[in-house]
Amino acid sequence: MAKRNYLVEGGSGTGKSSVCRELRKRGYTAVDGDNELAYQGDPETGDRTEGFSHQNHIWDVAEVREIAASTTDEIAFFCGGSRNFTKFLDVFDKVIVLDVDTETLRRRLADREADDWGGNDEQKEFILRLHATKEDIPQGTVIDTARPLDEVVDAILDAIR
Repeated sequence: MAKRNYLVEGGSGTGKSSVCRELRKRGYTAVDGDNELAYQGDPETGDRTEGFSHQNHIWDVAEVREIAASTTDEIAFFCGGSRNFTKFLDVFDKVIVLDVDTETLRRRLADREADDWGGNDEQKEFILRLHATKEDIPQGTVIDTARPLDEVVDAILDAIR
């Protein structure tokens, strides 16, 4: 996909999907990993699993590697969360980690529809616990997303220069 590939990660509610849409709007190649690469599977083996579990939300490793290996574009962003990110981190030139303060995250979760991930009280509490512990998040350059989206994307673009 690109000569330079960047992973945009972060916990639920930090703005990964919004950033992906804004990057596309600005003309960048951006893969929406949660909708284009993700499935329910074993993070170690990649074997598909039944039902939904946060721990089994993984990306297709072969597809990530194939997309990242292409040199059609100068830059590509892979946006979303994956519990098997350790299997493909090596294809990225940099990892950008989106983060937000707890109060802003609570407000964002309050706006979620009941059928969206994080839309019920149990899921909200789970997301807030993960946010507090930073579990399942790779190390990377942290970008605060409690500001307007255009400023967040500008900060991401500054971070990769």
